[in-house]
Amino acid sequence: MGEIVDEISRVHREVGTRRVASELAGTVLLRRAFDAEVAEVWSAVTSPERIARWFLPVTGEFRAGGSYQLEGNAGGEILECLPRERLRVSWLFGPDPAFSEVEVRLAPEEGGGTVFELEHVSVVPEEFRSQYGPGAVGVGWDLALLGLGWHLAGGGLSPEDAVEWEASPEAKAFVARSGEEWGRAFAASGADPETVTATTVATVAFYTGE
Repeated sequence: MGEIVDEISRVHREVGTRRVASELAGTVLLRRAFDAEVAEVWSAVTSPERIARWFLPVTGEFRAGGSYQLEGNAGGEILECLPRERLRVSWLFGPDPAFSEVEVRLAPEEGGGTVFELEHVSVVPEEFRSQYGPGAVGVGWDLALLGLGWHLAGGGLSPEDAVEWEASPEAKAFVARSGEEWGRAFAASGADPETVTATTVATVAFYTGE
């Protein structure tokens, strides 16, 4: 349990909004440091072979202007790619997706290592947003960063082991703690306490199946 608490504590989380054309989009931001050089982290988040080892199998044309598709998940266009600095992609899922973009930013950390930021900006249907809040997106990215951290540390799980881990008490404890932290970030953004409580409970139940 101590490792789970440590992993959760390593991430800084922010919730906000941004105007996209005529619509109001929600934003979630995750920031943490990895004990790996920028070139190593960049390789882990842009190499198809490595992405499959900590996230999901991916196919596509891996260049600015190209497209990608994660197996059973989002796909889209590679909008911007500045090696070892910034990657921005559209993040589209389903038959009629709304605006959704993900941007990853890397910077060298003083004394070594890498400061990693991920920002997801999306227009979410009101009924989904009001039920789950930003944690629905944030918890998923917490799980992804957990996998990335394990991978960069030389560990990680096989796809079969990952499925088994997701049903474990440790995974459920991680999701519950992550949901609580996103609830705190939601409250810090100005959300009322009742909404924070209700959406946190719904998000944790969504991810744990309980």
